[in-house]
Amino acid sequence: MIKIIPGAKGSGKTKKLIDAANRDAESAKGVSAFITDTKRYMYDLNRAVRFIDVTDYNIAGEDALCGFVKGIAAGNHDYEYMYIDGIARIAGKKLSEMAGIFYMLEKLSADNDMVITITCSCPAEELPEFIAKYA
Repeated sequence: MIKIIPGAKGSGKTKKLIDAANRDAESAKGVSAFITDTKRYMYDLNRAVRFIDVTDYNIAGEDALCGFVKGIAAGNHDYEYMYIDGIARIAGKKLSEMAGIFYMLEKLSADNDMVITITCSCPAEELPEFIAKYA
């Protein structure tokens, strides 16, 4: 399952994502990962949630992000939750150009029984159709 947290920049999307990660960590039977491009929120997360800053791995572009996320999932088949903060910012693309990664995430989520929650810097009513179906 994919969940989307939409909203304009500065609307509190990351805070909602962190709150969801911390809440889910309390009852999770599997592993959780929080993927972002800054260390700013590192200490706001429950220590049971694996914090991953993509800048430590030189991830640039949609293809690199796809491979990185697949690699995380492949490295441990116990992932139950994955949180991605600012997917378009990390990929360096507009949301409207990211249908491929959302298709991949949907398949990854279904194949691995994983919940993937993503923040998107865009008002809900302006989300592309391929993303809006998850909101």
